[in-house]
Amino acid sequence: MAQQDNKKRHVVSYENMNPVLAAAFAEKYPKGFSDYLTDLVKYPKPDGTSFYAVTVETDDSIYLVKIQVNVDKAEDIDRWLEGEEDAENEAVAGDSADAPDGDAALPDDNIAQYSDGADAD
Repeated sequence: MAQQDNKKRHVVSYENMNPVLAAAFAEKYPKGFSDYLTDLVKYPKPDGTSFYAVTVETDDSIYLVKIQVNVDKAEDIDRWLEGEEDAENEAVAGDSADAPDGDAALPDDNIAQYSDGADAD
């Protein structure tokens, strides 16, 4: 027969964790929760929306720690796949900063001309 767990259960957002919970969170996720995305669970709410949370346990309680997650929207993915986002970014920023100008001279890469000879053996 399974043992009854008498721990209190709480739901708290990541930003509002108390110091004890924050320490337990840091112990369970030392590099942050992004390295443990499989622990992130989506929970539905009665109003049809949902939230994402991870479970963190202390000596006397079990917490669902709500994590803010930016979910990609289908329309944003479609725009990215069609290249529209890149075109908009170029229109705002101009041509790529990495592209060399056609008439610009390349710098002289012969650094020996800057030596005073003091380093020579």
